[in-house]
Amino acid sequence: MSKEPWRSDKWFVSPYNFLDEVRENLKLPSRVNILDTTLRDGEQQSNIVLRRDEKIRVAQALDEAGVNMIEAGMPAVADFEAATIRDIAKLGLQADVYAFSRCMKADVELARKCDVEGIVMEIPSSHHLIEYAYGWPVEKAIELSVEATLYAAAHGLKVTFFTIDSTRAPESYWKIIDAVYSDGHMDELAVVDTFGVCHPHAVKYFVDKVREKVRKPLHFHGHNDFGLGVANAMAAVEAGVQTIHTTVNGIGERVGNTSLEEAVMAMKLLYGVDSDVKPEKLYALSNLVQDLTGVKMPPNKPVVGSNVFTTESGIVGGWWSRLEPLNMPTEMFPFTPEAVGHGKVNVVIGKKSGRDTILYKAKKLGLDIPLEKVDEVLYKVKLFAVEKKRILTDEEFAEIVEKLGKS
Repeated sequence: MSKEPWRSDKWFVSPYNFLDEVRENLKLPSRVNILDTTLRDGEQQSNIVLRRDEKIRVAQALDEAGVNMIEAGMPAVADFEAATIRDIAKLGLQADVYAFSRCMKADVELARKCDVEGIVMEIPSSHHLIEYAYGWPVEKAIELSVEATLYAAAHGLKVTFFTIDSTRAPESYWKIIDAVYSDGHMDELAVVDTFGVCHPHAVKYFVDKVREKVRKPLHFHGHNDFGLGVANAMAAVEAGVQTIHTTVNGIGERVGNTSLEEAVMAMKLLYGVDSDVKPEKLYALSNLVQDLTGVKMPPNKPVVGSNVFTTESGIVGGWWSRLEPLNMPTEMFPFTPEAVGHGKVNVVIGKKSGRDTILYKAKKLGLDIPLEKVDEVLYKVKLFAVEKKRILTDEEFAEIVEKLGKS
């Protein structure tokens, strides 16, 4: 780690993140793997449908971005879904391709036919979900888990055991885990906050308890129902989890999953923990998934939002007018546009503009505004923005300047 890991030519974050007193009790791994489930859990978001060719494009983009594992889908959904998973598995990607399945031999057989590297095997782990949503006794969940995980391992599949509703299962969870750990098979274990109901401190506590019992690599799979998907994934990393599950843009069941782009950048910049994901690929990847799913991100979406590097405020625009010639973007942004493959800093004109931004924009557009006219131009800009309830285009700004120049 560099002497100043909070600062480089591409980012500038808080040095407090790297104080020994802050980090001394963290169990940070040296590197974190990314299992991306955009093609399975991401597609589970209502009204998202990805066709075969679209899934292949996303899988290839995920691979190019450096994702370690791609959960390509659930073969049991339909024969054409299984065929798509098989096509992805045969692409020759650097990433390992996984299928998602229930703890059932029949599902394992479907996954085997897809030629995947591994299988994420799910079972409900909270007694109330088992009893009321599935209509089973806990013993059935245990029997299915032991039988199916052994069957998958015996047929050459790497098994990630995925316990649905882990964080609301203080009793039945441990029974299932103990049984599979001792009598079944798991290469890795996923701690699953299915309903996004943990806060970061609870996640750390829970992961610590799991690590005491299970000497296997751990995954964390979290949802975002309280807006804590990324924070909880970071808490899991703080507790030593080696793989986190993500989706591009945080899409997924209900309100979505841990956002790939936010998690990767938070780990790298705020914790100094690398993944194999290339940050400069994130913006293009985000836009590809937006285009194919039809789910557009808000312009202020962290990391990949279209307006992340856009400013209208007169004060901040004034900063940029002085920082741009010095090539010092990280004085006003925590990371550069180039760091995530974004465009460039964009100063726009509107209600919140100031004198400095008016002069800056005029210079960029090759417009000459006499100093005695700046305040008048600014006032006209503000009136226009209020009337239209938006920022001005460059053409509209130029028209205001030209009209006042003739008056």
